[in-house]
Amino acid sequence: MNSLTYQLYLLWSNKLTFVGCVFILALILMAIFAPIIAPHVDHARGAVDPVNMFRAPQPEYLFGTDEAGRCIFSRILMGSRISLGVGVFTIGLTLLIGIPLGAIAGYAGGFVDELIMRITDVFLSFPPLLLAMAVTAMLGPALHNVMIAIAITWWPWYARLVRGQAVSLRERPFVEAARATGVTPLKIVGRHILPNTIAPIVVQASMDFGGIILTSASLSFLGLGAQPPMPEWGLMVSTGRTFFLTSWWVVTFPGLAIFFTVLAFNLLGDGLREIMDPKTRGL
Repeated sequence: MNSLTYQLYLLWSNKLTFVGCVFILALILMAIFAPIIAPHVDHARGAVDPVNMFRAPQPEYLFGTDEAGRCIFSRILMGSRISLGVGVFTIGLTLLIGIPLGAIAGYAGGFVDELIMRITDVFLSFPPLLLAMAVTAMLGPALHNVMIAIAITWWPWYARLVRGQAVSLRERPFVEAARATGVTPLKIVGRHILPNTIAPIVVQASMDFGGIILTSASLSFLGLGAQPPMPEWGLMVSTGRTFFLTSWWVVTFPGLAIFFTVLAFNLLGDGLREIMDPKTRGL
């Protein structure tokens, strides 16, 4: 059994990780085919139906309707595109900032290392959600500003992670050999340092994906993120909380969508960590 096959076996043999993977795959398929699956796509694009306000869950409206008569099921389906898009874009921007800075700091050492690490310490001294709120308030309430704000909040963790890996790798024989043959520092970082940091980065990113979705939903709940009538899950919870006592479904189903999505990515992250770190498996 080769390494890849064994790792896949470990991934699928963990029942909780398997459940997380299945849910994530279903979420991705749901996001791709949302316009086809959603019975009332126009409700996710801003159309209203006052005649059907606050309809309880029923065959025509599986998750009921909200205060504007819109199908909650259709809006959750279309909202999955927003949540996954926020996660992918934000993780990408975070890695684009954090990985190069961490690799440069770890390989260069000295003053460069101290400068970059002290800057990361400044960012890490603020609570992530509070810092994201401050940046979003400064940029203005909008979904794209939320993604930028979260990336600014999250990149120091990846910089520190990659820096630690780079420090442990820069004195390894294969790096010393490359340095002795005249390979430039930039090529050493790109060819020898970064490829050996992929495993911890993948684990951290998979665990952070759910956290980013949750943070984005939190900012939208506070009115700093997505704006009406966008079918963003956090915004749906925010607008529906007023009617919770009389129409529980308006806030419950978007909240469950956030809960299960975050849980699925956390389960996936735990499974990947067990696979890539034998110590956690007791091997």
